[in-house]
Amino acid sequence: MQPSFSEKARGASRILGTGRGIPEHVLTNADFEQMVDTTDEWIVTRTGMKRRHRVAEDQATSDLAALALRDACDDAGLELTDLEAVIVATASPDMVFPSTACVVQDHLGIPGIPVFDVSAACSGFIYGSTLANSLIASGMYERIAVIGAETLTRITNYEDRATCVLFGDGAGAAIYGPGEGEAGMLAAYIGADGSLSHLLNMPAGGSRLPASHETVEKKLHSIHMAGSEVFKSAVRAMESSAIKALELSGLASEQIDLLITHQANIRIINATASRVKLPPEKVYINVHEYGNTSAASIPIALDEAIEKEVIGPGSTVLMVAFGGGFTWGSLIVRL
Repeated sequence: MQPSFSEKARGASRILGTGRGIPEHVLTNADFEQMVDTTDEWIVTRTGMKRRHRVAEDQATSDLAALALRDACDDAGLELTDLEAVIVATASPDMVFPSTACVVQDHLGIPGIPVFDVSAACSGFIYGSTLANSLIASGMYERIAVIGAETLTRITNYEDRATCVLFGDGAGAAIYGPGEGEAGMLAAYIGADGSLSHLLNMPAGGSRLPASHETVEKKLHSIHMAGSEVFKSAVRAMESSAIKALELSGLASEQIDLLITHQANIRIINATASRVKLPPEKVYINVHEYGNTSAASIPIALDEAIEKEVIGPGSTVLMVAFGGGFTWGSLIVRL
């Protein structure tokens, strides 16, 4: 049985600032037409994607995470040294260990505070934000940064036409602090089903299949996905997660100002919005610009929506994600 969102946790934290770190290099659909048997029309029709960003040769996930966190601190009017903890959500860490969060901490010169990674694939930002809210509700910390950061192009098989067009790189960050007035986290819900992990994974590189000539030759160090099965599971899980968050918050769909889903593809986004009964004007979409950036997609979209003044102080935002694991989750925050 899933635990309810406690009264102590309700409104415990609010978002103080957001930021993003986006690589400069862009991969367009025209680029993929030169690489694999595909067309711009096929990609746009099935995914809604037109562009996605890719890191430079000398960039890693930690570099994008650091950019996003600096940007979020600037937005919040905070110094990096004001942070009391940093959580990095990623499925494409710099290395197996130490955590990418430790590398980010070193990049930014903020030693001593606790930092760690969360591995929940595309749901990572939701998981990390839920944890940050709980830590603030407990009174243990007050200012916690949650970063979703990915360099999925590093683990993409560019010979697989079904998956290579999907993924991009980027990072988004949010800084959470104590709730104030009406502003705060109104609901949080997370869940998982590990029995379906074989449908979306990177098979090799861990203790099950350590690196070998065979794993490299078979391209087992890249993303493997059973597309149709993942699609069906994603729509069901994101619908139920969104409804659960509404139930926990006591809000109706019409009280939501903006829906920000994980930007997996346009069909999943539209299906989720339809099932939660939210009109297109209340759905934020940037999948055409970034592709699927896994744990980074929601915080990137959140930062953009605030920057473009689509939402602002007093807005109520529903965020919902689904990812490998399978994992899923949702948040409702009032800015």
